[in-house]
Amino acid sequence: MIAAGLPWPTWQQSLVVALVCVAGWFVVRRRPPSRSTAVLLPVLHELAVIGALYTLWRTLKKLPLAQSDFAIERARDIHEFQQAIGLPSELGVNELALNNDWLGWISSAYYAGMHIPGTIAFLIWMFWRHRDAYGSWRTVLALTTAGCIAIRFIRVAPPRFLPELGFVDVTVIHGMDVYGPVGTGVSGQFVAMPSIHVAWAGVVAFGVIAASPSRWRWVAALHLPITIFVVSATGHHWWLDGIVGLGIVVVAIAIDRTIRGWIARSGRDRGREGPGDVQAVAQTSTSAPSSPATSERPSASVSRAASPRPSAFVVPSPVSSAEPSGTNTWT
Repeated sequence: MIAAGLPWPTWQQSLVVALVCVAGWFVVRRRPPSRSTAVLLPVLHELAVIGALYTLWRTLKKLPLAQSDFAIERARDIHEFQQAIGLPSELGVNELALNNDWLGWISSAYYAGMHIPGTIAFLIWMFWRHRDAYGSWRTVLALTTAGCIAIRFIRVAPPRFLPELGFVDVTVIHGMDVYGPVGTGVSGQFVAMPSIHVAWAGVVAFGVIAASPSRWRWVAALHLPITIFVVSATGHHWWLDGIVGLGIVVVAIAIDRTIRGWIARSGRDRGREGPGDVQAVAQTSTSAPSSPATSERPSASVSRAASPRPSAFVVPSPVSSAEPSGTNTWT
């Protein structure tokens, strides 16, 4: 059973963890290279980054920017807008979970238990098995979370706060409520828009599909549609909450790809300039005539017959294909 007052680490605790990891990284870095240092350095680095991001997240949530007034009215507006554009009502899947205890229990357990552990498992798997892609997807996750937090300052109530429309909080029925009374629990009560559950599930699904060549990646990608179903079946989100969340993921991916592409192109340009200039200087020095003080000057007739006329231009040879492409530091 999930307790309503499930404690989360505070920003102070996560900051201490980040600082300890930074200090540990500097200590390990001073040691001679070995197999243990090769493992510890990237682990400490990532723990420090994640701890710092978590600290920033918890701090931003405390900013006095939230617009909690009219959260119920905004929820009604979303419900009416969805009906106007032809989206089906969430009430259908909510009643399906209510009328089938086994489905309601599974949906409640998945909603309460897979959101954070699933994302952590994804990061660990990506770091351990696909280190080359890890930095990109960690950045996408951070950008996605930042975008969700920015929108969440405008509060929107979830469907479970509109019982007059027939919605019921299924997690309460099965004893898995993670929120409790308003103002308690692991998160705010009026932060339905956008759905971080769906947004993070989107990062996990897209990341697994992009990084893994295994056919089993499609099984892991089911985390996204299952999450979309359970957040609505339990009465915690509107369809539009998930749609906006996935839109933020797409924007985060585009931002990450754009910045990485710009860094890669800048690195290639710097690589082309460096070796070419050095080779041009070397060719210029070898084509220059020798000094009269160090060699005898041949006669004009012999000089014209024995050597071709020097070229007025020095054309640098093409850069080797092994030129450095620059280091991508956007992680």
